[in-house]
Amino acid sequence: MEGIEYLKKYYKGNIEDAIKRYENGEPVQYIVGDVDFYGNTIKVDKRVLIPRFETEGLCEIALSCLTNTNLNVIDLGTGSGCIPIALKKKLPNINMDAVDISGDALDLAKENAKLNNVEICFYNRDMLNPVDKKYDLIISNPPYLPHDGEIMDIVKNNEPHLALFADNNGYYFYEGILKNYKEHLNDKYVILFEIGYNQGEKVCELSHTYLDCDAVVKKDLQGYDRYVIITSKKN
Repeated sequence: MEGIEYLKKYYKGNIEDAIKRYENGEPVQYIVGDVDFYGNTIKVDKRVLIPRFETEGLCEIALSCLTNTNLNVIDLGTGSGCIPIALKKKLPNINMDAVDISGDALDLAKENAKLNNVEICFYNRDMLNPVDKKYDLIISNPPYLPHDGEIMDIVKNNEPHLALFADNNGYYFYEGILKNYKEHLNDKYVILFEIGYNQGEKVCELSHTYLDCDAVVKKDLQGYDRYVIITSKKN
């Protein structure tokens, strides 16, 4: 749906003001104030990255892995909280934690958890500073754009750079998670990453560097490499 038509359908305020904001380069999702993510209403503003449909695919993979619902799950770099909310809504019995370094983002994530009536334990900390627990599943859509990578102006000019860009040519958080959380995994574990279209091979290499694991790349609905699924050899 085109931007102006989207606003006419979903914006509840003065539509002329909304169109001016859109024409000045503001994303329609921020103007409307919320998005539908995996059937849940998620509030969004400039404190958080706008959830994408590709991340719904990450949630689909996670749900297919969570065969036992009494499991410990953590989302690293949660932003709006869209991922843990989607998982907790489908599987209320999982123990769901979520981490973000941005206190502002976590304030909004907590609002979204309350809006969607789910219990999630939020931690305001660097995602590379592990929570002192052991997990069955780690899921993350971390910042993965290289600082010199291509990015649309509407994204670069509006969405938080903290949630977009990463050092080490985009691999900083993937490597940090694999390195720092290896002692915080149960014997049987799954790690799920959303990745850039050209990062799959390298992320798999990093997983084998730090873990005794299997790792595969999965494509999104558009046919791009988008997810890395890492599983323990004992699975």
